[in-house]
Amino acid sequence: LLLLLLLAPWVSGGLRAPRRRWPVPYRRFDYRPKTDPYCQARYTFCPTGSAIPAMKEEDVIEVYRLQAPVWEFKYGDLLGHLKIMHDAVGFKSSLTGKNYTMEWYELFQLGNCTFPHLRPGMDAPFWCNQGAACFYEGIDDAHWKANGTLVLVTTISGTMFNEMAQWVKYDNETGIYYETWTVQASPDKQSTVWFDSYECSKFILRTYQKLADLGAVFKKIQTNYTSIILFSGEPIYLGNETSIFGPQGNKTLAAAIRDFYNPFKPHQTVREFFVDLFKIIDRVILNHQFYLFYNLEYWFLPMKSPYVKIIYEEVPLPVASKASFGV
Repeated sequence: LLLLLLLAPWVSGGLRAPRRRWPVPYRRFDYRPKTDPYCQARYTFCPTGSAIPAMKEEDVIEVYRLQAPVWEFKYGDLLGHLKIMHDAVGFKSSLTGKNYTMEWYELFQLGNCTFPHLRPGMDAPFWCNQGAACFYEGIDDAHWKANGTLVLVTTISGTMFNEMAQWVKYDNETGIYYETWTVQASPDKQSTVWFDSYECSKFILRTYQKLADLGAVFKKIQTNYTSIILFSGEPIYLGNETSIFGPQGNKTLAAAIRDFYNPFKPHQTVREFFVDLFKIIDRVILNHQFYLFYNLEYWFLPMKSPYVKIIYEEVPLPVASKASFGV
């Protein structure tokens, strides 16, 4: 995983008692801030995106589960062998015959959402991190079928689709930051989850749940999703950017956080990459240290074995919570 993140596309107070509410709830915001010009994606976000159309109430719309290996367009099924998958949802209107795809992903690629830049003249790490929904006409059958999944999961009415579209607008405007990591106490399924991730698969799960709440009846098929998990003892809350890096901040802690993130920077040579990889192994595995930035706040994770793991775990499709619309 560390190799994957280091090779991902990139652009050029003391300790306080931990909070006791676990997992820490993902924070929603009142609006989406403007992005800094410094943050430039190698691959354009949502290049053919469009507004979600209003469907006629009597329309019957097929809903498809879409899944393919991350960066399948560039590496084929390579990351699929590691079960590192990207998720989306497809729609087909019976009245118009048109297909649509909806997905949620990083505006500035995975590396920027996971680790910051250490910019000269700036004390605090600088984050290029936003995620957003993308809706566009068409379903690229070859992309999803070649190395992944394209399967019908339910049918909905035009009314349900339009209500879902309103929810997507709210979800997209308030849930703006990508969170790569799930952090939990151990590999045991019943173990405490300290932090939950907020990425493409979670958007699809939220969408399915919204449709179920509206009355959609899902087929009984197995659905698996990728999670990247860090294993840690109880996290220690450190503070926010101002309390750590501001004029009255903790200079020792600020230096430690910057030092931790330094090896995750983009690399120019193979030698630099392996030197920093050894530093990462030393800090995360040998010294059991990880600094997490979540909800615009910093936490210290006392890491423990197995430290990090990629899982491809089944999450059942939701059960309708109200009467079906008869579609």
